[in-house]
Amino acid sequence: MTIPQRVTIIIPTRDEAAGIGQVLQWVKPYVDEILVVDGHSTDGTADLAQQAGVRVIQDNGRGKGAALKLGIAEAHGDILVFMDADGSHDPTSIPALLAPILSDEADLVVASRHRGGSDEWRGDLDNYLRSVGGGIITLAINYRWNVRITDALNGFRAIRRSTATSLDLTADDFDIEQQMVTRCLRKRYRVTEVASHECLRKWGRSKLPTYRKGYLFLGRLVLDMLGF
Repeated sequence: MTIPQRVTIIIPTRDEAAGIGQVLQWVKPYVDEILVVDGHSTDGTADLAQQAGVRVIQDNGRGKGAALKLGIAEAHGDILVFMDADGSHDPTSIPALLAPILSDEADLVVASRHRGGSDEWRGDLDNYLRSVGGGIITLAINYRWNVRITDALNGFRAIRRSTATSLDLTADDFDIEQQMVTRCLRKRYRVTEVASHECLRKWGRSKLPTYRKGYLFLGRLVLDMLGF
């Protein structure tokens, strides 16, 4: 007899009042629990999420990675889905993310923008640098662990909660997704991808400054390669 598995979606937020209500409506049909981890928003994001009837907790102010780790610790589900609050991730891809885990074919499933396409690839310098940097990191991961993934850095993903809690994640910033992939591979967990289309951010501003945060991903790559 198959035991039903509960799904928690963890959504980190900071000043996403323009669209948080819409995102919560989008994801509600696909999950059992919605957990918003708010970064002390000043625009009423947390209040809007609470009014929508979902659980909201405040992060510790250390960054996106710290917020996701708090979400992992607070979630009640057996499977965790991570999704941004800016409207760029396609909620209809959630069943595809869950399917390899539910069929016991994977422990971590990443939504691949390279397989599904992205409206964010617009040919400007900032976007080009992000794409090249992400490609180099993913290529290094592939050769280090003999895998063939295409989008190691996308934050839209699903993972078994038992897997996530065993990774001893330490990243507090935007490099959390990268560390999650490499630690899964190091511990011989099964990592796969599914195609998912990325839309343009529908509201608010990006919290990831390419030039000031680029060092995080390169530094994390060095640590990953050295086994830290």
